[in-house]
Amino acid sequence: MKDDALRPEGPGENPAAQLAPGGSETAPVESSVAPAADHATEATPTLGGLSRLAPIAIASALFMEFIDSTALSTALPTLARAFHADPIHLKLALTSYLLALAVMVPAGGWIADRYGARRVFLSAMGVFLLGSVLCGFSHSLPQLVAARIIQGTGGAMMVPVGRLIIVGSTPKARLVSAMAWFTTPALVGPLIGPPLAGFVLGIADWPWIFFINVPVGLLGMVAVAKLAPNMQRPDPGRFDTRGFVLSSIAISALVVVAETAGVGLLPLWIELGLGVVLIASGAAFLWHSARAPRPILDLSLLKHQTYRASLLGGTLVRLGVGATPFLLPLLLQVAIGWSPVKAGLVTIAGGLGALSARTMTRKVIARFGFRTVLLWSGVGAALVAAIPGVFTAATPPVLMFATLFVSGIVRSTQFISANTIAYADVPNEEITRASTLASVVQQVGLSLGVSFGALMLAITRGGSGALTPARFTLPFLMIGASTLLAQTVYVGLKRDAGSEISGRKATA
Repeated sequence: MKDDALRPEGPGENPAAQLAPGGSETAPVESSVAPAADHATEATPTLGGLSRLAPIAIASALFMEFIDSTALSTALPTLARAFHADPIHLKLALTSYLLALAVMVPAGGWIADRYGARRVFLSAMGVFLLGSVLCGFSHSLPQLVAARIIQGTGGAMMVPVGRLIIVGSTPKARLVSAMAWFTTPALVGPLIGPPLAGFVLGIADWPWIFFINVPVGLLGMVAVAKLAPNMQRPDPGRFDTRGFVLSSIAISALVVVAETAGVGLLPLWIELGLGVVLIASGAAFLWHSARAPRPILDLSLLKHQTYRASLLGGTLVRLGVGATPFLLPLLLQVAIGWSPVKAGLVTIAGGLGALSARTMTRKVIARFGFRTVLLWSGVGAALVAAIPGVFTAATPPVLMFATLFVSGIVRSTQFISANTIAYADVPNEEITRASTLASVVQQVGLSLGVSFGALMLAITRGGSGALTPARFTLPFLMIGASTLLAQTVYVGLKRDAGSEISGRKATA
């Protein structure tokens, strides 16, 4: 297949969504992955033998995750008041989840192959629900962070393994269509999350933002148990324990250093020590990965140009995408003074834009090809990422809504294209490893985006100064600039890159 394949990736890419993707003639997949023979009937629409309802059932996990992440973003100012914490420090509620994802995702592929993807997927949903309940019972920021880590542990297997089921069961020619079905329900999450959070905060206390995951998750688990294919893969062999430990240390050190830099959360000597740990563990992992027969993160996959471009370019875009769900609620609710309800109703524009893009992105890719779509959608994503920096109390809400709507369109187009082309040249036998590495890179990128946005805000704020609209101008400009840097990666793609799955070659 040669898949975040089109998935809407972390709070805000989801800004997912961020990510969702999006094909065509069918042929059996020459792979060791085989869905259960009886999972589709004549009455059930299929995608190359895979029930169309299966991607939707599996996507219930994404639906739950994105309701949670977008609702939490809207509630950050409220949580800051409830915990008597600096609003900037509430970024820990976002990055702790992303850190858990990035650390645990590498084990997800091996565990799915060893114990069965569907079983692991259902267990992961259960862990996510447990974390949600514990979040609701938190009484301090440290408790919330701990509960979010539990959530992230479930999410680390929930989304990548779900995507693995879809990618591993779908003919390459139909990957875009299968992923579109897989991610469409997830796009509804960002639409529901912000106004739902505003509504909940208007009539109840903030814990109910987390408790609403429970009924959604339980219904999703029932649907997955009934509809998801029972995939069987070869024995994955021994678990790469050394690689897992080294990668976990390196990823954790990277995220913590980025999270604490410039905001005074840790003494300088501890930050410097973490930097040393990061360099040492990172170097040790590179040495180990180059020699291990089955490394937990297979960096040799970067030999595929389309896969490499998707990861590198996507990371630069996620620096902007990851920062937006953190900065925008603070701008609207703290700096401008809107209520959570009003802010939530305006920010759903991004989700509406992303949803509307799904109806045209496949045709646009088929018409112009991946390279052109990635370049132009990247430029558009950079521009709309920077525009909120000029929002003030005098800015008409309709103008904000329109800007965020366009932002949703171009971001969705960008991630659909990037996440799909990632697997254009990856052989079927490397799908698990490719999905694992891509998921880790995506979560780290989103986490760095939150940290980057918080750092820029701390710099313009100057210590403990008031959060006024003017303080947000530089942060939004900088995340726009980081997004624009992705074009330096995409411009190196061949003009016909990914033509086998875009449909453009057949048109030509």
